[in-house]
Amino acid sequence: MSTQNLPIDTAVEQYVTSRADATQSTRERHRYRLSKFTDYCSQADVTHTSQIDGSIIEGFRQDRLADDNTSIKTNEQCLHTFRVFLRYLERVEACSEGLSEVVIIPKVPDAQESRDTHISHERAQQIINHLAKYEWATTKHVVFHLTYHTGLRRGALYALDVQDWDSEGRVLHVRNRDNTPLKLRADGERNLSITDDRLAVALDDYLKDVRPAVRDDYGREPLFASSHGRYHYMSLQKIFYAASRPCQFADKCPVDGKSIDSCEATYRDNASKCPESVSSHPIRRSAITHQLNEDVPKEIVSERMNVDEGTLDKHYDARTREEKRERREDYLDSV
Repeated sequence: MSTQNLPIDTAVEQYVTSRADATQSTRERHRYRLSKFTDYCSQADVTHTSQIDGSIIEGFRQDRLADDNTSIKTNEQCLHTFRVFLRYLERVEACSEGLSEVVIIPKVPDAQESRDTHISHERAQQIINHLAKYEWATTKHVVFHLTYHTGLRRGALYALDVQDWDSEGRVLHVRNRDNTPLKLRADGERNLSITDDRLAVALDDYLKDVRPAVRDDYGREPLFASSHGRYHYMSLQKIFYAASRPCQFADKCPVDGKSIDSCEATYRDNASKCPESVSSHPIRRSAITHQLNEDVPKEIVSERMNVDEGTLDKHYDARTREEKRERREDYLDSV
């Protein structure tokens, strides 16, 4: 039996706050996933944690699986977070014991693993060329171009400071700091060569002409900043959704029979509703896939992208069997 009865919204915020061990980006992801549960509770007239029972849990699970706009992988992650949330509620005696064991997590088939979501190198270059021509050195241009060139995680983009860019040496220093920890903490630190001349010049121009002269709450100069301070995680995420819409870089709508003028996804805040827009992670995956296709050794890709080779193979290498065969054939021709 529960000994304290918390409002659902309060319980979610209390749980997120309790995750002091996690990075801010992880806490934001958990808050977003659990917002799906609070939405479901509003529809089901569930206001407090004492009302959560097996039927509510199964109802939420079915609600997630019925959402055609999300993948099985996304639903799996959402339900994993939901189960962790319930374990927290059990620990603070805000719900009945054993409820977390009721959550059934869907199994994601190997063929539907996250590596399937990526964009082609040609599309990435089309987006970059468009941004370079029409939005040169804007935050959108530099964030997208830098991510595709380096494969940086969104949390690393958020953590960058002005001092991390060595313009003369064309090296970007990725560092773990107390207030902006990297996903892998100190193991995520590395120096990245910026070998794309156009990107290096765009970074310089961004710092000279675009970036506002602001500091964050800790007195640091964030590389990506608005007039209010360090760019928020979700603001960075919106950049990728906005930049990857075909109506932006190809002047066409991917939905048959729909005009650009009548599409709600043309508005920046609705960009994620476009069926062909993607978040930051697929851009990272696409960058990894492109470098593998260019015969960059896996060891080098692993170090540059800060991912071990096993995880790289399972979650990031989006090359087809034919693409892999062609790469092997290029080597074998000289044997």
